[in-house]
Amino acid sequence: MPEIALLTTSFSSVWEIIFSYLLLIKAIFLQFWILIIPFLLVNPLKFLLVKCVNIAWDSDPIRKRVLLEIKIPQKVERPLRAMENVFNSMWGTYDPPGSWKEKYYEGKSLLGFSMEIAGIDGVPHMFIRMPSNNRKLIESAIYSQYPEVELVEVPDYTKDVPQNIPNKEWDLWGFDCQLLKDWVYPIKTYEQFFEERPEMSEEIKRVDTLSSLFETISKMKKGENLWIQIFAMPYGTDEVDYVKKAQGVVDKLVKRPERTKGRTLIEDFWTLLTTGEVPQEKKEEPGFLPPEMKLTSGERDVVTAIEKKASKICYLSFIRFMYVAKRNIWFQGAKGFGISFFSQFAARNLNGVKPLKKTITKVQAPDIFTERRKYVRKRDLIDKYRRRDPSCDPFDLPGATFLLSSEELATLFHFPSQEVAPSASFRRVEIKKGAPPSELPVE
Repeated sequence: MPEIALLTTSFSSVWEIIFSYLLLIKAIFLQFWILIIPFLLVNPLKFLLVKCVNIAWDSDPIRKRVLLEIKIPQKVERPLRAMENVFNSMWGTYDPPGSWKEKYYEGKSLLGFSMEIAGIDGVPHMFIRMPSNNRKLIESAIYSQYPEVELVEVPDYTKDVPQNIPNKEWDLWGFDCQLLKDWVYPIKTYEQFFEERPEMSEEIKRVDTLSSLFETISKMKKGENLWIQIFAMPYGTDEVDYVKKAQGVVDKLVKRPERTKGRTLIEDFWTLLTTGEVPQEKKEEPGFLPPEMKLTSGERDVVTAIEKKASKICYLSFIRFMYVAKRNIWFQGAKGFGISFFSQFAARNLNGVKPLKKTITKVQAPDIFTERRKYVRKRDLIDKYRRRDPSCDPFDLPGATFLLSSEELATLFHFPSQEVAPSASFRRVEIKKGAPPSELPVE
């Protein structure tokens, strides 16, 4: 029993010491708690500061957004690789802030552009929206690969519908997209959409991913609208070192051993002091085959696809789908149009596109103020579409933005030929343009 009494006494003494320290910490916290607030608010305040100065900088008239409609000729003879070259050239708009003064004081930020496919009253249209100061560069990038295409400045088509949707006459349904996996894994690209029939020409062999979308739009009635928005902002390794991240993913897939760091003298001394053994460097035993040779054919395809994406120019992107229509002609099955279109780009061993749950214009549990919450979500979605802004709540929503390569963007948005997208409702340029004659007099 004396041992129990001694143990109880020791425990009481320890608890008294701990309790006294807790009282001291409480007293310090009550005196100086206000000093903790700036450290907790530094990131939100920094975010709001950047947003405010960005709005002021972006409102300059030289950065006014212009919307160009793309009028496509009957026959597009250029391969899809030409569209990838267009996006490679558009990356020339990359102009990040060079100093803290430009970022936090002047408000300079990266500018992007939006590629949009709109089905309006059963007629497909293709648009590109950009800052006016980047217009010449983007037009030159398109005309250099597609000289027959016409770019015409038009009013914003989103203003042709009421600005207070949803209302008694109009309703909408839509969502933002996210990737199934990390953006390091690419989606299916145009090189994978070919038929293995050697007797067919290269143009006919290609299965165009936009043909089903244009055919769906052609079945719509007057008062129905289907909008798809693909925003792209040039990104470099200064913002995200995607090459290094891709290499880390590849190393894990290949199961490549990590490089061991050298031991310091302090670590060696501590090991000798605690164990009495002299530390020695661990030597890795070389295997009979390198890790790359142990991969299956499917694993090798995944590694190749990741390395291929990392080798290309990438854009920070977001994708949005919306169906806007009058209530008296509302088609409930239109909710599946977007999911069906984006499912073409999914590969089980790579990546795919799916709706971002927090942006879908439906509300599930808890079943509280359901109609009001649904209304707010719809208004937020269409406002974001009109402003071409990513989803935020209020900070950037995880999964709403991701990196897409120029090859992936060319797969999602390109100029289809009539042979692969024979939609009768798609308006095309009837006259083929050519170069002016060399003998034409010039003043």
